[in-house]
Amino acid sequence: MDDKTVLSRIHGLVDEEHKLRTQLGKGEISSDEEHARLKELEEALDQCWDLLRRRRAAREVGNDPNAEQAHSVSEVEGYLQ
Repeated sequence: MDDKTVLSRIHGLVDEEHKLRTQLGKGEISSDEEHARLKELEEALDQCWDLLRRRRAAREVGNDPNAEQAHSVSEVEGYLQ
């Protein structure tokens, strides 16, 4: 996955997040449905941002950014802040 593809995925996830909030506001989905899907979206966004940061870091030090792969949700969510 190249940077452009990762950024496209990020934009798609953000768009879906906005759509969920609109659907909740219109009563089309329940709060529980929104929260469950938002959790999934946030995890996917964290994975994408992590991959993008690692790709950029690899490029900066002269390594192949294409060698970087997405880490699992559990690994990304387990990072210390």
